[in-house]
Amino acid sequence: MNWNKWIRQIHRWLSMIFTVTVIATFIALAQEKPIVWVSYVPLAPLALLLLSGLYLFALPYAGKWFGKRGGASGP
Repeated sequence: MNWNKWIRQIHRWLSMIFTVTVIATFIALAQEKPIVWVSYVPLAPLALLLLSGLYLFALPYAGKWFGKRGGASGP
């Protein structure tokens, strides 16, 4: 697997981890005596999602900036 596919796969797994942490946070904060620090747990996967998402967002533009072509050839 090349670097871009690794980042894409990591981004997918991070999105699942983020979803689970948000659900766990809702459950923890709905308790009788909520643990407040649990609300900060989703921030770690969210920050990693931001970084990997920005990288994936910039990939097509970086290809244009550095003169790389995609699979289809232009006219």
